[in-house]
Amino acid sequence: MDTATARVRLEAMLADLDRSIAILKGEHPGREHSAADAGAGLTEGDRVEAALSSLQRHRAAVDAALARIAAGTYGRCLGCGKPVPEGRLEARPDAARCVTCQAKYDRAMR
Repeated sequence: MDTATARVRLEAMLADLDRSIAILKGEHPGREHSAADAGAGLTEGDRVEAALSSLQRHRAAVDAALARIAAGTYGRCLGCGKPVPEGRLEARPDAARCVTCQAKYDRAMR
């Protein structure tokens, strides 16, 4: 994937993520819950926090991919330095590693 196409896709992803984060933050600005709904609110609040955390991690990955484009290193695996396969970049424009290095990274992060 050429970097111009990747940049457009990544910027669109970033805008979508920002909208989703804003919506989730707007839905739960930290409302007070009564004792009767404290258990239900905690569960819902936990789900919202987990979703926000996931979206923010994805946003950071997209930001990092845009930084790699700017640095001229986009499409190179952070693990082995080899080119990330085109199909992987088509599916995940924010991919920082080839499949093999990503699997190693994921195992190390567990």
